[in-house]
Amino acid sequence: MSEATNGNIKWGILGTGWIAEQFAADLKHASNGELYAVGSRTKESADKFAAKFGAPVTHGSYEELANDPDVDAIYVATPHPFHKENVLTALSGGKAVLCEKPFTVSAGELEELIESAREKKLFLMEGMWSRFLPPLIQVREWLAEEKIGDVKIVKAEFGFDAGWNPEGRLLNPELGGGALLDAGIYPVSFASMVFGPNPQNVWTTAHLGETGVDEHFTILLDYGDGKTASLHGGIRVNFPNDAFIHGTKGYIHIPQFLFAKEATLYINGEEPITVTDDREDRGIKGYAYEAEEVGKALQEGRHESPVISLAESMGIMRLLDNVRAQWGLKYPFE
Repeated sequence: MSEATNGNIKWGILGTGWIAEQFAADLKHASNGELYAVGSRTKESADKFAAKFGAPVTHGSYEELANDPDVDAIYVATPHPFHKENVLTALSGGKAVLCEKPFTVSAGELEELIESAREKKLFLMEGMWSRFLPPLIQVREWLAEEKIGDVKIVKAEFGFDAGWNPEGRLLNPELGGGALLDAGIYPVSFASMVFGPNPQNVWTTAHLGETGVDEHFTILLDYGDGKTASLHGGIRVNFPNDAFIHGTKGYIHIPQFLFAKEATLYINGEEPITVTDDREDRGIKGYAYEAEEVGKALQEGRHESPVISLAESMGIMRLLDNVRAQWGLKYPFE
């Protein structure tokens, strides 16, 4: 680890799009990390991003960023199809990597990344930011304490109307477009958080639109012992985006669960208990929490996070592969 200011992790951001901006804006709130460098395909783009978010160092290529000796960790913020190549570049430079979800577009690609990280003994984690939000941390504690008894049913959905833009990323099959990888990863990962990533049976249906990508879908997962998950996602249809966890003694409700500003515990016969996160009052979007997890892992010498392990991410990618296979959906670059 470099001699970072105040012992903080020095972050490099690979990519300069919208999600990179969200992460960069939040890094100033991370207790153990700071924005140090940004890398883009052009120096001009990197310089513009750095000026906006206060990064002292810029690089006009991803390789230069990966090889910067003062960078401790790299956040990969490029579109899905480029994650594998970009993560491998960062790992080849000896850097810890946080890769924006979905990790890759297939389990085969993720296998390559995990093999490389383990061979080099480097930290690697999927950037499923919602896992680290305080209300969802509380939800996991309620589940561990069996507050709602034996958990039987999970319901989760994430959908929005992106409008009709066939050239845009969301509807472009060349960029891994469609609801599953962009929106669907959230409810799928949520179900995995509760039941694990390996259901016994998977049933699914989807509407494939004019561009050939899935515009909305339904997934039903069977985990055995009466445990099921009903999941929905879409990019041309609006949902409330709530999640519910039902057990034999009550249930948990998380409004707009991927943002998880609050969660409410309903135990049969008792007053509801609601936990909230005041991060917006403090100017935090929520990405600072996952950055802090990476920093903590590096300071402790860990190569992955128990909150979302590499094995779990691999299970999720295999599940997404299974779902796409049932739809008959393959991307042009596969």
